Amino acid sequence: MPSGNILIVDDETKLRELIKRIVSLEGYTVFEAADIRSAWKVLNKEDIEVVVCDVKLPDGSGIDFTKEIKTKTSTVEIILLTAHGNIPDGILAMKNGAFDYITKGDDNHKLLPLIDHALEKARLQKRVKQLEKQVTLAFSFNNIIGESQVIKDTIMLAEKVAATNTTVLLLGETGSGKELFARAIHGASQRADKPFIAINCSSFPKDLLESEIFGHKAGAFTGAIKNKKGLIEEANGGTLFMDEIGEMHINLQAKLLRVLETSEFIKVGDTSPSKVDVRFISATNRDLHDDVEEGKFRKDLFYRLNVFNIYIPPLRERRKDIPVIANYFLKLFAEKMNKNVTGMTKEFLQFIEEQFWKGNIRELKNVIERAVILCEHPLLTVEDLPFEMRMAPQQQQRTPVSAFDLASVEKLHIQRILNYTKGNKVEAARLLNIGLTTIYRKMESYGMN
Repeated sequence: MPSGNILIVDDETKLRELIKRIVSLEGYTVFEAADIRSAWKVLNKEDIEVVVCDVKLPDGSGIDFTKEIKTKTSTVEIILLTAHGNIPDGILAMKNGAFDYITKGDDNHKLLPLIDHALEKARLQKRVKQLEKQVTLAFSFNNIIGESQVIKDTIMLAEKVAATNTTVLLLGETGSGKELFARAIHGASQRADKPFIAINCSSFPKDLLESEIFGHKAGAFTGAIKNKKGLIEEANGGTLFMDEIGEMHINLQAKLLRVLETSEFIKVGDTSPSKVDVRFISATNRDLHDDVEEGKFRKDLFYRLNVFNIYIPPLRERRKDIPVIANYFLKLFAEKMNKNVTGMTKEFLQFIEEQFWKGNIRELKNVIERAVILCEHPLLTVEDLPFEMRMAPQQQQRTPVSAFDLASVEKLHIQRILNYTKGNKVEAARLLNIGLTTIYRKMESYGMN
């Protein structure tokens, strides 16, 4: 027999009790109320899934009540009953979110099937809400793993900007977790229940990227047989994350600048602009300051994107986090592969902590997955690591410098500035008049990390 919580709202006692009896016989749990005030008490106390409500009630209109319910609890479905049905009321009821609108007496045979269908819809909506909540939690700041102060500071910056609509530029090496931060910013924003759309600008040639982002009209080019929504339109109300923004062709950058300045865009092959409400988060592993100087990236677009920048530190700058992240991936893959691998030997941990990790977290993840596959014991050992990693020197070769060449002078100057700023790399980059990623690259080259 079916089950579910149903609320009957009608001031006619005999009719209300009749409906209650009919619905109860089908196996539903039925609650009742004679007016809107009483109905709210039930709704606030019980997990009601479907409301069967009269249009005319002593303390208000069932049509207005429908709108109030849907505003507060979107997963509850409402079936409205009226003694004298009319088209305008029916249209307004549906606009206000009613599941259906039927006439008492004439449509009584429809009520039970309607309740059944309304219950299905209510439960589907609940399930969708639960899944959305799980997705939001999966991409929250709580899931960014790390105990080092540098990652805590980075998370703090991201949390602060998440509450705003400010455009964000994420800087950092490949594999350092820029998209994870972008999703967490979206998940902590007021747009969390709206779409998060991601695109890698390096994955498409110029013409195809333009169509992907802005969409196109039918006939705009060969093969455009129908209108297509662009990702910017798909992200309306939410967030558009553009990874590898530095790879975008300079001619296409002008169109993106227009959107940032006017919130309008033009589809490929169209002549009239469309409005859009989108928050932009972009990311790059390039030094956009250098690209601007070289004419590869528009200066005006750079300033529009760089309203609030966050540097995501590479793994080698947060070595304290390597064992924590490795252990997370170990548990993940051991469970996925149904293998009895529970930890890592001391030598294994020491080895991975000393690695350079040029591919950052992404590389570490791949290495742990491979090690779990190969491991035949409860603990991961150095022998489970890739052969080329074990054979390579653990300390990466740095650029040698002599006491007299230009590189030595530059290294010494950078070190002096860092000493002056007490290790603050952002301030050091400003004083040196170079990009933040440039100073990190030079520090890496000179073995200053």
